[in-house]
Amino acid sequence: MFDGVLLKTFVAVVDEGGFSRAGERLHLTQSAVSGHLRRLEEQVGKPLLTRTTRSQQLTPDGQRLMAYARGILALNRDAWAELTRSAFAGDLRVGVSEEFADARLLRELQDVAAEYPGIQITVQVGIPGSLLSLMKQGELDVVVGSLCESSEPGLALWREPLVWAWSAQPTVALPTPLPLALFPAPCPYREAALTRLAQAGIAQRTALQCSSYAALHAAAMSGFAIAPMALSQVKPGLTVLGSEQGLPALPDAEFRLFSAPEADSRLVEVITQVVVRYGASRRY
Repeated sequence: MFDGVLLKTFVAVVDEGGFSRAGERLHLTQSAVSGHLRRLEEQVGKPLLTRTTRSQQLTPDGQRLMAYARGILALNRDAWAELTRSAFAGDLRVGVSEEFADARLLRELQDVAAEYPGIQITVQVGIPGSLLSLMKQGELDVVVGSLCESSEPGLALWREPLVWAWSAQPTVALPTPLPLALFPAPCPYREAALTRLAQAGIAQRTALQCSSYAALHAAAMSGFAIAPMALSQVKPGLTVLGSEQGLPALPDAEFRLFSAPEADSRLVEVITQVVVRYGASRRY
């Protein structure tokens, strides 16, 4: 008899392409994931993966078991959904800011949809201020995003430094007026950056306005413009500027979860647990 937990770990390792990323998905340490795979191979009596320092491939027996594992887990989810259908059913409209629109969070939401087929999840990506307006208009049930120095009520998740990001290529001096890459209003990072520069008496201009982190990163990496962003978004090819370059400090980005008063409290609780787990796995 196969242990469902071990099968779930086996599938996650293959889908995520590694033990570390599977651990993030399942909220397990890498050693725990390795232990699960070792126990499963002991049950089968055959190796399931051929491992190298950089990758792992399914053995022929691993490929055979993978087909069964997916079927067993799917049947388990179907059985759970059938017996808990009345407890979890409904539409959940989630608004997420750009920082959250990544594969990790979407996989978490996909796992929820698989575990509770009665829940229909739709996601809208946007700027926190705009998403909160949509929630107040009754078009979203939950919003997950960041604010700066705001009293807007919401469940506090975590905080990150807000920083000035620019190309990692060395430069002699910053341009004047300071070229900025910004999201459109109402964006908390935009407001914080413009306020701090005005207080410091630093001239600026909006060199690029965009609605995605891909464009923001491109502007900063190329040296075309300086972008205010959460520290976790500073990727290779970018460097953090600060007082050494004469720039003022920025406030922290405060990540929060907001829910509409009329939203189903059970569904909100499910999504809250997902976001809290996702936040715990973030690194910067």
